[in-house]
Amino acid sequence: MTYQPATISDDLNRLPQLPGWVTSGRTETLETVAFRSGGALTVLDQLVCDPRYGVPVKLLANRLALSAATATSKLEGRLAREADIRDAYHLTPPGEARGPDGDLLAFWREAVRLRTGGAGEIADLVGEHLAGEVGVWLDAGTERARTHGPLAGCAAMLRSVLEADDRAERVACLLSDIVLARASSWKTVLPISAQHLTKTALRDLAACGQGAEMAVQARILESIEKTIRLARDLARRAEALRAVAPKLRAKGSDAAVNLFLTEDAVAPTSMLSPRIRCTHIPMTDRAARRFCDRLVELGVARELTGRPTFRLYGL
Repeated sequence: MTYQPATISDDLNRLPQLPGWVTSGRTETLETVAFRSGGALTVLDQLVCDPRYGVPVKLLANRLALSAATATSKLEGRLAREADIRDAYHLTPPGEARGPDGDLLAFWREAVRLRTGGAGEIADLVGEHLAGEVGVWLDAGTERARTHGPLAGCAAMLRSVLEADDRAERVACLLSDIVLARASSWKTVLPISAQHLTKTALRDLAACGQGAEMAVQARILESIEKTIRLARDLARRAEALRAVAPKLRAKGSDAAVNLFLTEDAVAPTSMLSPRIRCTHIPMTDRAARRFCDRLVELGVARELTGRPTFRLYGL
């Protein structure tokens, strides 16, 4: 029996979306950015916190981690491509050095697994030279978010870290994301802050340049809007995958589908074979490759690399 490739639903009515007044262009002030960000964060909160909408939050977080790694690579002056960062992390054999690109993605993937209230875990991730100030910075950023709005708290956090170390861009962005998660009462840290920031914007913010805070807040708002679009897209793609799951006959297909709903990139020969990750279910290399190709054939997954070997797959 053959099946027609699945189509991703075009019915967006059930998914919360940005109202026009949030995305409409206008001359910005801190007040208008704060007003627009309130609407955007309300929509994003519905998407990530209400299971009725079917957003695969772990997958969203891992997708954002890759984007944040690419953005912070640029901020740190390395300019690594997203594909190279993804390859460095997912295709490095266990026990071997991933290199700076793979380590950067590992940093962001660890970040999305942090508990927002776990100051000790956060301090361990940011490094010894900044760890001692993390608790103070987070308290101050959280208070700023409470009194002036979440994006004001993010900007205050970015400034505090960069005043202490102007080369700590990834740490500054991470702590900004934690402030945003705390202000929104999210259980998962979403790597949002770094996406559209530039070295110039951060330098001006640390120097308290005129208009710098508004520029940074506007860039973070742009990232929130982009995250909403991504969450909606992943919800539709996840729905399409769940719809074809009963048609998959491979042993362990349910566990493999769950892996695709959490991982941004799946390497069949290491994540599905010889055992499906986080399970004891065996799968041969050949069966793993055939399973991934079957998902592509059904229209619910895509091959990410364009290579004939060392392939990666994702929604």
